Amino acid sequence: MAKRQYSFYPGCSSQKGASSSNYMVSVRTMCEELDIQLNEIPDWNCCAASIGYAGGGELPRLTLSARNIALSEQHHAGQDIVATCAACWLSTREAAERLHEDQSLLAECNTALAEAGLKLKNVTPIKHMAEVLVEDIGYDTIAAKVKKPLSGIKIAGYVGCQTNRPFGIAGESFENPRYLDKLVETLGADALTGYEKKVQCCGGALAFSEPAKSQEMVKGIIEAAYDHGADLIVTPCPVCQMNVEVYQDEINATYGTQFKMPVVYYSNLMAVAFGRSAKDAALNGQIIPAKALDDLAAK
Repeated sequence: MAKRQYSFYPGCSSQKGASSSNYMVSVRTMCEELDIQLNEIPDWNCCAASIGYAGGGELPRLTLSARNIALSEQHHAGQDIVATCAACWLSTREAAERLHEDQSLLAECNTALAEAGLKLKNVTPIKHMAEVLVEDIGYDTIAAKVKKPLSGIKIAGYVGCQTNRPFGIAGESFENPRYLDKLVETLGADALTGYEKKVQCCGGALAFSEPAKSQEMVKGIIEAAYDHGADLIVTPCPVCQMNVEVYQDEINATYGTQFKMPVVYYSNLMAVAFGRSAKDAALNGQIIPAKALDDLAAK
């Protein structure tokens, strides 16, 4: 299969030692197996997803993402931009669409970018890695790479809100997107298609500002997974993965529950199904071990 090349925006949370560095390891393993080449955008910066709404103003927020797009257009002309982080993808795509629709705002943005010797053409498609897998690679190609089917593993596909609205995957329902279920089934696992919390918000940054509210939301997400008999939850979003995994002890202490539900990325699943080691699949990055995947990877 010919190698596909993308201009890659990794985002802050994927950096070594950051909260989703294991995501990056498994994504690179997955891409090796699918002949995908990720060309990192040189000197990329934060997308401002977290800080950009905290009083910094619209133009600075949009310009931060525009700078990444302009750098991509300068260094990787003709390559679609792909992000693995849902927040990075959403911020970048929002900036591109807002600046496409508002020419005066685009002019102001380019005035700022000119100080760094950059100009935004704004002609580059911006995709989440899930879009690449579903729309560019396709389920059949993914299925052909499976060496260790995830047989007998019951998985709740937790899409979350950022990869679902306002853009989402082409042709998918906002209320009941199926692409994660289809991907789980393609890898040989049992997708819990009736899982009703698949687009429930995890509370995002409320985990820091109002943790009680966020943890109540996360409780429902995990509880529903248990109700459907899930062995683990899979998600395409670093914030969702972190919130749903790391606060389970606190939720247990508050509500008297006994949650110990593994929460993984689709790339973890794919790396194992493609026959790679637990280390290549970054399973050592789990706070709550995904035993079913560890056991399969060891075979």
